[in-house]
Amino acid sequence: MDLLTSPEAWIALATLTTLEIVLGIDNIVFISVLADRLPADERPKARQLGLLLAMLTRILLLFSISLIMRLTEPLFEVFEHSVSGKDLILIVGGLFLLTKSTREIHSKMEGGGDEERSGGKAVTFGGVLIQIAILDMVFSLDSVITAVGMADDLVVMVTAVTLAVGVMM
Repeated sequence: MDLLTSPEAWIALATLTTLEIVLGIDNIVFISVLADRLPADERPKARQLGLLLAMLTRILLLFSISLIMRLTEPLFEVFEHSVSGKDLILIVGGLFLLTKSTREIHSKMEGGGDEERSGGKAVTFGGVLIQIAILDMVFSLDSVITAVGMADDLVVMVTAVTLAVGVMM
């Protein structure tokens, strides 16, 4: 799909960018919570580095999952249906998204509070960045699975992630 001349590519790019922004809001909240543990002068730098880490994590996940999605050769059969690597990624990804959304709904309905507090312990810039990187991996999965399920072109997916992080900065 040629990004510059294909209306489908532009629609996919606009849709994915919007979804990446919406799905990235939880990531921004946690980055802010973690960065707020730092001294005031280090917080903006931690937030920006956190968002850059999120973008890099998503792009690496996109490349990895896109490679796996090309695995269309049947691995095994279940009830006379061939199952490929692509099928496994879509099934596992769909189950992950269902689980995550169900937990989010339960959390909202039960009024879950903030468990993320430092408890008075001293934190370091590096320690906060490590926590941000780990959270980025977890929170990036939903947006990457959504992107891979919606678009066929890796360039469109990477562009959408980059634009979304640019907007969030």
